[in-house]
Amino acid sequence: MLDDKSPLSASEIGMLWLTYMEKTMILRITEYFLEKADDKEARNLLGICWQEVSFYTELMKNLFEQQGIAVPIGFTKQDVNLDAPKLYDNGFDIMLLRVFKEMSMGLYTISMNMAYHVDVMTIFEGLNVVTLKIYKLATLYLLRKGILTLPPKVTMPKTTEFIKSKEYLEGLNPFSQKRSFNDIELGILHHGIESNNVGLQLMTGFAQCALDREVKQYCVKGMELAKKQIQTFEEMLIKANVHFSATSGSTVTTSTVSPFSDKLMMHCTTFLNGFAIVGMSFGTFFSLRRDLIMQSTLIAKDVFFYGEEGINIMIKKGWFEEPPQMEDRTQIITNNQ
Repeated sequence: MLDDKSPLSASEIGMLWLTYMEKTMILRITEYFLEKADDKEARNLLGICWQEVSFYTELMKNLFEQQGIAVPIGFTKQDVNLDAPKLYDNGFDIMLLRVFKEMSMGLYTISMNMAYHVDVMTIFEGLNVVTLKIYKLATLYLLRKGILTLPPKVTMPKTTEFIKSKEYLEGLNPFSQKRSFNDIELGILHHGIESNNVGLQLMTGFAQCALDREVKQYCVKGMELAKKQIQTFEEMLIKANVHFSATSGSTVTTSTVSPFSDKLMMHCTTFLNGFAIVGMSFGTFFSLRRDLIMQSTLIAKDVFFYGEEGINIMIKKGWFEEPPQMEDRTQIITNNQ
């Protein structure tokens, strides 16, 4: 067993670095929403999130210092403007918080699988417990407020069946009869609509207040990409005669004063792009209707290229902090000749 003085492995340093970047970003966003929250319950939930994230961010910082690792810059007070007017209304703060917690669940699972040092495992274990708690509280809050809607209702299964034909997988032929969606596929479609509704509102606000022209154009592209995904999934449900209730979503105000730096907004978009690609991969793997698999694959491709464009913008602007990197042995050998 590794003791607390053992050096961290490359995977542990990498995942801690990635988590630190995400957490400092979430802290800045949460600070703004805390400043603007006019609902007591929402403010309490945001406060719990800030306290917990701040605690674990400090643990990660201390571990970096103990190990002699340069502490990432991440996102600081300079990346948030607490005096900016309200940019979002109608529960968007908790909607976005819920998406962040959903994204974090996957990150901590991967991180835990790559951890061997007891201190690293303790950090990710604690973050996972906190994330599950906040996600549950956020979901219940949004349901009570009528902001979040439930997935479609279906008839309860009374028997168990086995798939009898490979025709179960069909769905690409426009002239053939498609089978109804199974419950897993309905869940994937609903989740796609729900998460892209949040993404659409987020990108709309970012586009309104971005200072850099290239960032503004990029956020507008993000709006169009979110609309495309929502329309694709809604059309599939309508064609399948599935009745669904669109979430009431949130309201983007008319403010054009940015609460966040362009750097933070671009990084936030990049994190969500990665989360979207993982979600599309899940949909592709667990769907058994080929038309849904094809649409998920096409959307994942669009998100991938959109994300790559965003990374190129950040590199060009000097906003992309470089992750810790292994030694370039070839360069060391060459320099020693």
